[in-house]
Amino acid sequence: MSFFRLQPRLHGPALLLCSALASAVFLLMGVPAGMLLGCMLAAVLLATQDMNVRVPAPLFAIGQSVIACLMARSLHVEVLHRVAGEWPLFLGIAFSVMAASALLGFWLMRSGLLPGSTAIWGLAPGAASAMVLMAGDFGADTRLVAFMQYLRVAMVTAIASLVVHFAADASPGQAAAGWDVQLAHWLHIQSPLHAGLTLALVLAAAWLGRTLAFPGGPLLIPMVLALAMDNFSPWKLELPGPLLALAYAALGWGIGLRFNRAILEHAWRVLPRVLVAIFALIVLGLVIAGSLMFFAGVAPLTAYLSTSPGGADSVAVIAVGSAVDAGFVMAMQMVRFFMVLLLGPRLSRWLVQRLSARTAA
Repeated sequence: MSFFRLQPRLHGPALLLCSALASAVFLLMGVPAGMLLGCMLAAVLLATQDMNVRVPAPLFAIGQSVIACLMARSLHVEVLHRVAGEWPLFLGIAFSVMAASALLGFWLMRSGLLPGSTAIWGLAPGAASAMVLMAGDFGADTRLVAFMQYLRVAMVTAIASLVVHFAADASPGQAAAGWDVQLAHWLHIQSPLHAGLTLALVLAAAWLGRTLAFPGGPLLIPMVLALAMDNFSPWKLELPGPLLALAYAALGWGIGLRFNRAILEHAWRVLPRVLVAIFALIVLGLVIAGSLMFFAGVAPLTAYLSTSPGGADSVAVIAVGSAVDAGFVMAMQMVRFFMVLLLGPRLSRWLVQRLSARTAA
């Protein structure tokens, strides 16, 4: 038995301490989404040591609500007008990412490298909880689907953050800020009134998102309310540093704590194949980003984050802390998010049924 299993009282403090240390290292290095990555890494390492800690559902809902407000703050009316004016581009790129993941999953399913229809559900780019719930009805290993979904999100988040970090280091004038500057930035509140109203919106939206249970609700409901407040009211969204830190920690822990030892032992035999599939999906995302750069003239980092097959919330954290067109990235990610919610389960179900019918014939 491990040290953390023998000392359950230390589970929570150990997670907090390790998260703080890892986050401090990433922040001092100037890595975008450093706090998110630090909390995620600490959670993964401690979860594999039989640490029994769970993120309370209300806390995770508040974290999602804060991230939704962060995304809404980048989606100004001008960005929404651009989406409406260039809808073929946004729909085309979003569908390309979704189709690439579906085709890759279909190929893996036909090859028999993964059991049943696991590959199709495990590689669907978004709406992870909906995919896991539906996967069991089509002969997929739900534990492996959940593992693939959250491993993909973790890998894409880490790789995207490091890519943006090194790209910024290669650019002039992108040195990381000192610890005192970063601390002042995190503690600064421009308008107490706007910060208080934003906090009230976050809490109300988090409650609504949990009460009105439907796929994507915890992210969509606060985003709609935040967009209305930021664009059509006299008040503006303001997210104080401590509130952002809480959201980053909840999101990082929510991802990392899913990788417990039981799931890893179950997935160990097929881990190389899962990694190959995820890397292939990332490469396909790069190819789509290249087409976005070539045909639409989008900057490389903006195109890369726009087509990253990770969670929209994780990409939002990286985009707002980087020298990219955050509005364009958020718009592209949200269009894909809506498309996955509407079409993802139907497309995955159709592929599974099609292959099952071909096998039966």
